[in-house]
Order: sequence, then C-alpha cells, then structure tokens
Amino acid sequence: MNSRKLIFTFVIALFGAFIGVYTYSKIFTPEPSVITIPENKVETKFASLNDTFQSTGYPDLTLAAEKSINAVVHVTVKSMSTGNYSSSGNPFYDFFFGPRGYDPTPKPQMGFGSGVIISSDGYIITNNHVIDNTVEIEVVLNDRRSFSAKLIGTDPTTDIALLKIDEKNLPFMTYGNSDILKVGEWVIAVGNPFNLTSTVTAGIVSAKSRSINILANPNQTMGIESFIQTDAAVNPGNSGGALVNSKGELVGINTAIASQTGSYSGYSFAVPISIAQKVVADLKEFGVVQRALLGVNIQDINRALAEEKNIDKIEGVFVAKVGENSGAKDAGMEENDIILSVDNELVNSVPELQEKISRHRPGDKVKVLIKRGSKKKLLTVTLRNSDGSTALIKAEDIGMVLGANLKELSADEKRSLQLRNGVKVTSLQPGKLKSSGIREGYIITKANQIAITSVNDFKKVVANEKEVLLLTGIYPNGRVEYYAVNLSNE
Repeated sequence: MNSRKLIFTFVIALFGAFIGVYTYSKIFTPEPSVITIPENKVETKFASLNDTFQSTGYPDLTLAAEKSINAVVHVTVKSMSTGNYSSSGNPFYDFFFGPRGYDPTPKPQMGFGSGVIISSDGYIITNNHVIDNTVEIEVVLNDRRSFSAKLIGTDPTTDIALLKIDEKNLPFMTYGNSDILKVGEWVIAVGNPFNLTSTVTAGIVSAKSRSINILANPNQTMGIESFIQTDAAVNPGNSGGALVNSKGELVGINTAIASQTGSYSGYSFAVPISIAQKVVADLKEFGVVQRALLGVNIQDINRALAEEKNIDKIEGVFVAKVGENSGAKDAGMEENDIILSVDNELVNSVPELQEKISRHRPGDKVKVLIKRGSKKKLLTVTLRNSDGSTALIKAEDIGMVLGANLKELSADEKRSLQLRNGVKVTSLQPGKLKSSGIREGYIITKANQIAITSVNDFKKVVANEKEVLLLTGIYPNGRVEYYAVNLSNE
C-alpha cells in the first residue's frame, strides 16, 4: 500500500513539473524575430584610406605637392654685419661706463629662406627681405645641387625679389590665378622652415586682400599689402616659398606670419601671384618696377567716416585727396568721391584697390566707377608714374632724373674714410639731389636705411620710393650729413 502511494505521488510530481516547464516556456521565452534588409539598402565598400579620406570632403593634395616640391629651392644668403662695440665682460661696468671699444671689422652673418623656380632657365622668385643687404646668394635645389645666384632686381614695396641661376631644364612652377581663390579653399605651403628642406604644410584660405602693416612704414610709405591669409603652417625659413592651389599652380609667395613668439601660431600671409607676376615681368625687362599710380590719397570707409562725410552706404574706397598732376585729376575725379570698381572688379578696401592698380604700368588706361553723392559715374583714367608722366623708366635712367652722376668708391677711398660701402656724387645738374642741398663729393652710404654698395643698389632704392628718400652719407672731410629728398611732384 505504501509502495503504491509512493509511485502515485512520484507520477503526480513528474506531471506537475512537466506542466510548469511548458507554461514557463510559453510565457517567458520570446520567439526569435527575423529582420529583412532590402537589397537596395545594403552598402559594400573597401575600408581603404583614400575612400575614407575622400568621404570626409578633404582634397587629395599629393599631386599639388609633387608638382611643386622640386621647384621650391633653399636660399642661403651671406651678409656682413656693421662694426659694433665690444663688451668688457662685466655687465655692471658696461651699464655705467659703456662698452670698452669699437670694433670696425664687419662680421659675416648667414640667413636662410626659400624661393620658387618660375622658368626652366633658372629665374627664381623670393622675398626681398630674404636677400636684403646680402653679399652672396646661394641656391640649393631639392636634388641638393647648389648654384651661385645673381640678383636681377628687388621691389621692397611688395617684398618681391628676382634671382637667376645659370642652369637649363629646371623644374618650374606655372602661375595660377590668385584672383579666383576662394575663402575656405585648400592650399599648401612649400618651403624650408628652420632649414628643414622640402617641407609641405596644408591649410585653407582664411581671408584675402589682408593688410598687416608690415610693408608700409615711415621709410616706405608706398608699401602695397593685399595678402592672402591662410592657416597653413609657415615658420622662419618659409619666406619666399610657394603657396600652391590644389591643382599644383603657384598662387602666392609666402611672406609673413602673425605670431607673438616668432613662430607659427595660426595665420600666415602670402603675396598674391597677381602682384608678384607683374613685378617679376618688370624686373626682367627694365631692372626696376614700373609703378602705376592713380594719383589719389585714399582710405577705407567705416561707420565713423560714413557719419562724418554723410555717406549713405559703406562700400568702396574713399578719395581723400586728388593730386594736381595726376591721371585721376585729368579724368575728372574729385575729393570725396567713392571708388566702387576698377575694370568692372569691385573694390571695398584700400588693399583691394592697390592690388588692382599694381597690375598696371604707367600709360595703361583703367575704367574706374565712382560714386559722387547719389550718382555713379564711369571714368577712364590714364595711369602715370611718380613723375606725373606715362614714361617707362629703366634703372640706368634714374641718375638723370635725380640730376647726378654717381660712381662706386675705390678701395683707397674706402680705406682712407674707413668705409666699407658707399657711392660718390661726382657731378650735379639741376635736379632733386641738388635742390635738396647735396654737394658734389657727397658719399651716400645708406638710402632709406638700406646699405648702398653699388650705383645699381642706389637706383633700385630710388626706383621703389615715390615720396621721400632719406639719405645717410659723409663728405670727404669726414663730415656726416643726412638729407631728405622729396621725390614727389606735389
């Protein structure tokens, strides 16, 4: 009896367990779901770097680098420092009693920069500040070949210089169009920062027609600044190097950085090729730049000026003064006019207007749209040079303009006067030098703070100054004299 009860109890328990398991599986275990993906939604792609890179919207700049890296050179320059006072070795003595003695011996100094080959026969663009006051210039190509370079000409007004090396079949860069560059467009900077050759950095165009007051100064009032601003990393040594668009075309010459430390910290600036190309053409043909002028004093229009002059809209460039012997005056331009465009290209700042005019030579005609009051008027202006004429000037003509014959000092003259450079005024005719009080025998050692070692040096400085020429020099009797020569015609 007991065994039958035990068996019955076991069967009841087993049946109850079966019922419990079945119930749990029905209530708590979800049925598997099947998600069907339509065929047109399936995307299959290789996980390659190029594919990922392109999908982010970045351009492939490898072609631009390949087309430019062999055409950018390393420029090494040697200059001679002026004499200086030697230290006693005791800073307290030097502070109270001054240095112990003057050492007139010039000391060699080395400098470095970059340059861009622009023709297969060896013409090279660089910055004027890279080669300024140098006695030797060496160019090292990307393949490590080295050449002595000849200075063809300089233009401090735009900070452009032209070099030449004697070699054929060189890789060179082709000019692009800096006018059509857009803010946000990708560019690369190629140069030799910190003596690191063949360095490529990338960035975008941050702004155009930027003025940073680095070329315009009291000694060079006609400095032209219309820089391309980028965020490509540029450091000391990049000066004179290439700013290149994504097609591998030269669109600018890297010139300056905005920095509190002297190294890259966010922005760099390049001379647009639209300016540099014309400067190079002039230097090759004439030895000096043919600077065309409207003959007006201009300023940017801001809210304060608009309120002062009752200008209804902030646009264009304000004409503060019109020169008497100028193309603008003859064309009918007046004081308080507003220049809106040049040759159908809008101008809304002084740098933009300067850039448009700097592309021309004296004698060229430009269409200038002005606003006078509420009316607009189109003027045809014949551009002139600083003398008020349309003549083109060559380097050898400048002495005639100043009314002087000049010659370089002999070794004996340098030795007797303890000079290491200078040119001598051997004769004077009626002209700007004579009217400034200069007498025959005057030895010009500096012009606009630039050391003069040859007649050609002096002519280049004069060619690039349009208002006041500041001369430092000495007469044979040892008397040092300074002169300010007015080059303008007003």
